Parts: sequence; structure tokens; C-alpha cells
Amino acid sequence: MHKQQGVALIMVLLAMTLIVMLASGMTQQQNIRVFKAGHYLAQQQGQSIALGAEAFARLILLQDFEKDKEDNLMVDSPDEFWAMNAAILPLEDNGVAEVQIDDLGGRINLNDLVTGSGQVDPVTKDRVKRLLIALGITGLSVDALVDWIDADDQTISAYGAEDGQYLMADPGFRAANQPFVSVSELRLIEGMTEEIYTVLRPHVTALPVSGLGINVNTATAEVLMSLHDELTAVQAASIIENREEERFESLQDFLALPEFAGLGLKPIGLGLQTRFFEVVSRITYDNRVVNMVSKVFRNQDGNVQTIHRDTGQKNRITKEPYAISEG
Repeated sequence: MHKQQGVALIMVLLAMTLIVMLASGMTQQQNIRVFKAGHYLAQQQGQSIALGAEAFARLILLQDFEKDKEDNLMVDSPDEFWAMNAAILPLEDNGVAEVQIDDLGGRINLNDLVTGSGQVDPVTKDRVKRLLIALGITGLSVDALVDWIDADDQTISAYGAEDGQYLMADPGFRAANQPFVSVSELRLIEGMTEEIYTVLRPHVTALPVSGLGINVNTATAEVLMSLHDELTAVQAASIIENREEERFESLQDFLALPEFAGLGLKPIGLGLQTRFFEVVSRITYDNRVVNMVSKVFRNQDGNVQTIHRDTGQKNRITKEPYAISEG
């Protein structure tokens, strides 16, 4: 009898141990599910706030357009409110939304290399060549960029690159044979390195609309140097210094600068307005960080619409912060 009672007790203890183990495992799984749900909700909340920051930036761009229209001077420049700082917006629970607007009009649009009819645009091609020289880039050819865009599978020169070169990569791929969708596609171009990409990226863009021209009020020194073979870094710096004192309100004022004297520079592909912008948002909320970069387009009526969003880019907030009160 005593032996039977001992066996029964052991069985009860084993059963209790099994129940405790199962309960512990279920609790752990439940904690993981709760953590995942909390993380997902926080991410969703952060992304919703980022969309709100994007809407805030669109409103700023609309107000800028209306002010320019009221002043009868449609000019975009770095001294305007939208371009000067990164706005800091306080959130509940010590959260913060950071948002800045970056100009894309002062960069060379890579898609201008090939016209809508499939022909190479000589003005843009020469500018990209000079840009590469100004940046000290020697391992990348503008012909490889053209071959990436044009519709055929024939290289335009010995310095170009088509499917034959790209299919030998591991893994192999083909040339896009269409306009750039994103500047990040540059990483795939023959001759590109991460170092070259880092140097080149701030001076070029990939816009779905061609022929908008370079905004001379926001162009970098290297982009200004790309306008003519004889423009030096010293002259480009002087142009920017003059621009900081007083922005260019007409292309005639720009072309009348002494740095251009005797060069015969034409206003082809130059402008004073920007149509495309990047809205960079960084949301710090519930001990998490959500990043979003939105490409937006402002049309001739001032309406601003988002054409692309990217949540994979980090550390893009670079401007001085400007705190905006809750009121």
C-alpha cells in the first residue's frame, strides 16, 4: 500500500511539473506576442506621425508658392523658410518629429541624359562629364549612365555598359533600358563604387519629368562648375558667395556675373524654380525611431503631391533644428 501511494505521489508531482512547464512556455510565448504587438503598434504609430510630418512639409511648400505668387516672383532659393532649417515638432510622451525639406532642383537630373525620343541630350551629357571631373571621379563613365537608360542593348562607346557586362556579375542582371527610378540604381552601374556613389549622390537626382532645368539658386558648386569647361572651383565659390548675399531673380542676372564673361554660356537647361523636393522625416516615439524620405512634386498651380516614399534611409536630417511650439 505504501509503495502504491509513493508511486501515485510521484505521478502527481510529474503531472504538476509538466503543467508548470507548459504554463511557463505559454506565458513566454504570450509575452513574445505582446512584445511583437506592442512593437508593431509603435511602428504603425510612428509611420502615421511621419505621414503627418510629410503633410506638414507639403503645407509649407504650398505656403511658399502662394507667397511667391503674391510677390509676383516665382523663385526658389536657400534663404526661404522651407530650405533653411529642420523643423522640430514636439509629440506626447516626450516624443519628437523632425522634418526637413531638401531641394532637388539644383541637381542634375540623370534622366535628362536621354530625351523622350531616345536621343542622347548633348548638353546634359557634357554637364555630367564635367561634374565627374569636378568631383574627381575617374572610374565612372557617363556613357555607362546613358546605356543604363537608353532602350537598345548596344553600348554607345567602348566606355559604355550593357547586358553583356552586367550578366557576368554574380548574380547577373540586365541594364534597366529605361529612366532611373531612384538614384540608388547608380550602385548597379559599371564602374560604380560605394565611395563614388557617396561623392556623386548629393549632386544628381532621378526625376520622372525631364527638361525642368537646374535651379541656379540651389545648385552646388560642383554643379555650377559643370555648366562650362572653363569654370573653376574658385569661380563657383564666388558665384555661391554672391548668391548668398542676394539670390538670382532672373537668369539674366545670373548670366551677367563676371565669372561667365566671355564664355558664351546659354540659359539652356537653367531655371530659378524647383518642382521636386525630398521631405525627410525622423520620428522618435515610444523609444523607437521611424525614418521616412518622401519625394514630392509641386506643380505650376502650387499643388503638392507625394510620388514616392522610402523608409530605408537613415541619418538624413542634416540642417540646423528649428523648434516649432505646439501652439
